Amino acid sequence: MGWPEIAVILIVAMIVFGPDRLPELARQAARMVRTVKQMADNAKSDLQREIGDDWRDLDPRASVRELLEEDSGTTPSPVKETRILRPGEIPPFDDEAT
Repeated sequence: MGWPEIAVILIVAMIVFGPDRLPELARQAARMVRTVKQMADNAKSDLQREIGDDWRDLDPRASVRELLEEDSGTTPSPVKETRILRPGEIPPFDDEAT
């Protein structure tokens, strides 16, 4: 959301709720956001306390990184040598490709 969208929301709120009730609604919204943030922080700390140091093992980015590092040490499979077909020559048929 940019400033134009925020301005439109404020103007609509001013029209719907009026300038007298708007400050109290803003305080209530701020309290609600603070409460939700506190609940999320508490849930995160509870989860980290329950899991302990094993939470790093659950990170999918770390798992992918480990797999990529393991694969980087292997040598790539050799590529078959290709050749250009002569005019009228039938291309080879691969049973496993279909």
